[in-house]
Amino acid sequence: MKILLTNDDGILAPGLEVLEAIARQFSDDIWICAPDEEQSGMGHALTLTKPVRLRKHGERRYSVTGTPTDSVTMGLRQVMDGAPDLILSGVNRGANLGDDITYSGTVSAAIEGALAGIRSIAMSQVIGRDDAGHDMSFAAAEAWGAKVLGPLLETPLPDRTLVNVNFPPRAPDEVKGIRAVAQGFHDYSRGTVVEGRDPRGFKYYWFGLQAIEHTPDHGTDLEAIADGYVSVTPLQLDLTHHASLQALGERYSD
Repeated sequence: MKILLTNDDGILAPGLEVLEAIARQFSDDIWICAPDEEQSGMGHALTLTKPVRLRKHGERRYSVTGTPTDSVTMGLRQVMDGAPDLILSGVNRGANLGDDITYSGTVSAAIEGALAGIRSIAMSQVIGRDDAGHDMSFAAAEAWGAKVLGPLLETPLPDRTLVNVNFPPRAPDEVKGIRAVAQGFHDYSRGTVVEGRDPRGFKYYWFGLQAIEHTPDHGTDLEAIADGYVSVTPLQLDLTHHASLQALGERYSD
């Protein structure tokens, strides 16, 4: 099995090392094409207004001066010697739960793979309250990654779907298991905007995403993580709200 690895935290991110260790439990045919620096929050952005450069770091290991979407595109069209059987994105440093997936470069890399007709899975390690910066633990992802991936490889998935996996911020022996759940939705406003001044006296603004208490709906990824489970959520690329089509059609009928 040929596997392409990518992420949105960059080619040197510790989570990418964790992902490679997970992938090597299933195959030795591993290729890596990731952004050359962190691209968190880029969503499904594609670089169109400047050139993208490809850099080789070793055998089957490359970085791209662009977004996660750029990385998958370059991996498929310029780096690999044939289409992969699987694309894995992650392991992200931080959660990709609920409506956060709309911002996520990690999930968007998997979206790009799904658009190309390749089985694609995004993986993220939720950050604990006491974790800071690069000192956070990926222990749950390391211990549970293969346990999650094995069944996913054996499960048929429809075209234009992908899977979003999140690992709870717990020690491996404290993780309660794995739940297949729906995407949740946060019930709070998105973070804050922090104002400051640079050394020259000009204002700047920093978007903050501090934790805010919320009550997750039953059967969602938010609830699964809160309860100490690994969350596994199938996602689809068809964003059409089919229930509204008839009502809108009646509005525009001749």
